[in-house]
Amino acid sequence: MWFIAMSQALKKHITAFIDFFYPPFRRIMPLQTFRYAACGGTNTLLDIVMYAISYNFILHKQPVDLGFMSISAYVLSFIMSFSISFPTGFFLMSNVVFHGSTLHGRVQLFRYFVLVVICLGLNYIFIKLFVEQFHIYPTVAKIFTTVIVVAFSYLTQKNFTFKTHPQPQKVEEFSDNEVL
Repeated sequence: MWFIAMSQALKKHITAFIDFFYPPFRRIMPLQTFRYAACGGTNTLLDIVMYAISYNFILHKQPVDLGFMSISAYVLSFIMSFSISFPTGFFLMSNVVFHGSTLHGRVQLFRYFVLVVICLGLNYIFIKLFVEQFHIYPTVAKIFTTVIVVAFSYLTQKNFTFKTHPQPQKVEEFSDNEVL
């Protein structure tokens, strides 16, 4: 029970904090898009910081020998940062950005995971395509890729992962005695 209360309080404070900065952007974008940008940007920054901490300070840039295999520091750092940014991203998207979803939490979580895996694949495919096939400079290719994947992610989360079903219209019942 305390977890739910703490979760609701956290949701309320994060939403109020983000909404405080919204007024200058009111004419540029809807509130939901602003919340998506704020939450997604913050979560991406968290992921990068956690990756850097894991790679440089926890693993000291050294591979980890598991006995039966060795995992490179950069791959293990990705796994470590992902294990933090994935649940954080899901919490922010489901509770702050798309809080009106009518889907069950487990369905949202599964769909969010599938979307994240697809976005990882799209990042890889577009970077390879832009750099190797179109010969675009890698940094510019990364910018193009990010724009495409973020747009895809937003639309997919809005219309699939955290979908809201329209509320059924209440049909008024008339008795046999009433005249229409």
